[in-house]
Amino acid sequence: MSIDNFIKSGVLIRLDSSKDEIADLLKIVERDLEDSAQTEISDDWQFGIAYNAALKLANILVRASGYRVKGQGHHMNTIAMIPLILGAHKNEDRDYLDACRRKRNIVEYDCVGGATADDVKELREFVQEFQKEVLNWLSKNYR
Repeated sequence: MSIDNFIKSGVLIRLDSSKDEIADLLKIVERDLEDSAQTEISDDWQFGIAYNAALKLANILVRASGYRVKGQGHHMNTIAMIPLILGAHKNEDRDYLDACRRKRNIVEYDCVGGATADDVKELREFVQEFQKEVLNWLSKNYR
């Protein structure tokens, strides 16, 4: 689906962001990366926190591009925007984060023990690389 199709379907609206908004979202990413490394909490919760950091990075891309995702499926649609903003080479990242979204839903709403320490490690490493990409994109594309 294209950005225009997302707009036509009502999932995406045009809405400018501010530097303060983006800065606040970046601070949430930092907090969540730090908190997701706390081994005193369950792997499920660490995974959920790391997932939140990834979702915030995707949302930064959307907001800095002058859009806001709205309505049902907010997480799924925000993640779907990644390759539309960064390019088709990010389709695998979109698919990985969508799988993380589904796992996060399971451990958040359905059962305990769905995320492992390896899942947390993999997601945290992904987020750290994704953060670098988003910061690089911001430096080139955001006022």
